[in-house]
Amino acid sequence: MGKVESFELDHTKVKAPYVRLITVEEGAKGDKISNFDLRLVQPNKNAIPTGGLHTIEHLLAGLLRDRIDGYIDCSPFGCRTGFHLLVWGNPSTTEVAKALKESLEEIRDNIQWKDVPGTTIESCGNYRDHSLFSAKQWSRDILAEGISDDPFERHVVEY
Repeated sequence: MGKVESFELDHTKVKAPYVRLITVEEGAKGDKISNFDLRLVQPNKNAIPTGGLHTIEHLLAGLLRDRIDGYIDCSPFGCRTGFHLLVWGNPSTTEVAKALKESLEEIRDNIQWKDVPGTTIESCGNYRDHSLFSAKQWSRDILAEGISDDPFERHVVEY
């Protein structure tokens, strides 16, 4: 079985919330795809409940797309501590951390239920498992800690 970088990471040494560049893969034609670890809560100390995480996922799909050129996908970790972000190119962790911060601020301050995409039986595979209340609460708590652009040293990003 091939090695998975995330399983090689010592989860006891990281200091969430943070953005970490996992890898930059280069395709046969020179195109680059970057994979980022958007860790919102401290591994093995906390986990975002599925309703809140699911709603954050749906919102980040649009909010990060608006803020990061080359956005491909943002998918939650099964451990419910954050997301994988895939983008074309190689933006810096600081750029991604600022985009994440702005997106979480938008969720915390401005998003209403009518703004959450994909919440119907036709548009979501588990449409009943959403919680905007939880998404707002977790966004507030994550932002209160600050988002670092370094996984091991707290270097909180500002504007």
